[in-house]
Amino acid sequence: MSDVQAPGSTSTPAGGSDMRPRVERLLTDILGMMGFPARLDFKDASDGSLSVALHFQGEPPPGVEPGKRSQVVDSLQFLLNKMLHRPGSERRFLLVGAGVHPEPRSERLKREQAAAPQAAVPAPQPAPPAAAPAPRQQQPKPARGPQPAPQHAKAPAAPARASESDERSLEVAEDASLREVARKLAEKSASLGRFYALVTVKQDDRARVLKAVEGVPGVKVSCEGEGRNRRVVFTPEKPAPLPKRSMLPDDDDEDDLEG
Repeated sequence: MSDVQAPGSTSTPAGGSDMRPRVERLLTDILGMMGFPARLDFKDASDGSLSVALHFQGEPPPGVEPGKRSQVVDSLQFLLNKMLHRPGSERRFLLVGAGVHPEPRSERLKREQAAAPQAAVPAPQPAPPAAAPAPRQQQPKPARGPQPAPQHAKAPAAPARASESDERSLEVAEDASLREVARKLAEKSASLGRFYALVTVKQDDRARVLKAVEGVPGVKVSCEGEGRNRRVVFTPEKPAPLPKRSMLPDDDDEDDLEG
């Protein structure tokens, strides 16, 4: 259930009066299906957008810390803005934060510009005295006859890029809670025919997930991507198509991640 808006907040722009019930219903359903219910606190931001703070009822999702941005929170914000704004309708941006109301992008840019110190202009340095020209040396005459072709040094070969290590080869201690969650997600992917992915997971935890799901039938679990984008992917052997009511509306490619 969402909190009541505090007195003194900015007025709701035109076209956004029915936005809070829709956001509350969508977020409650999404967080419930994720298994991380939260209390929703709404607030009208100074730039006209609608802000919602997620106060999780228990442990937050992996990779989510109160007061900090994360891929999970950014993905929720992107998904909700795509679902709320249909082509041709009036747009009102939605901001999503974990534990706090996120700062609008316009205010964040103003604060960063005000805090940035002005670069000091270096004082002009006197030019060094001109050096006397070196005496011209007589170039030796080339010897007559055929000359051997110059030998060009071979450029050193670029070092091969280190490939991502195979998480299956890592020796890690077992985590009972992570093992239970990973197996449940693998069984859900196999039974429903859905694709799932775990993001912002450390290498040791990725190895624990791979070891935990060994033997679960009907699903293939592997690691994909590089660096920060590396993730654990659950691929069902028999994928099921999404129902039409779950399809997202067509929209432009506008970036809905930034506030």
